[in-house]
Amino acid sequence: MKKIFLLPVLLFIMGGVPAFSQTYKTADSVAFNKEYARVSSNIADLTTRLTKAQNDLGEYSSKSDKASSDAESTATATADKASHATNGSVRDARRAKKEARRSVKDAKDSRKAGNAVDNQNKKIRQLTRDLAKNQNRLKELDRMRAGFSGQQ
Repeated sequence: MKKIFLLPVLLFIMGGVPAFSQTYKTADSVAFNKEYARVSSNIADLTTRLTKAQNDLGEYSSKSDKASSDAESTATATADKASHATNGSVRDARRAKKEARRSVKDAKDSRKAGNAVDNQNKKIRQLTRDLAKNQNRLKELDRMRAGFSGQQ
């Protein structure tokens, strides 16, 4: 029984989809011009945001490299302090412990900087996808506009 009822409903829905899809009859249509302006504005905005994100990527990369080298040098210094602490006094042990904390902090900073670079790359990929979508839509609208001028 469900199959019999489901089939007419699906046919009705599939038949109604083209009727509700947006089509423009002329290039002078207000809705067409609004969409064209909106898409053009989106492209300009996405281009600006993409350029800014790409410029910021260099800064994030340099911070990541610096944090990574800091973490590496701190880890080396910690290892040296620890070797002195095993043969040294209580003061050397305290210094080694303090250096170890600094090393852990630098390692976390390095990880955060690496994550920031990854996030920036994701942002750039997303902006690039959105920009490509909007550019394709603008090309479709241009083809529609050319078709309108060919009809008249």
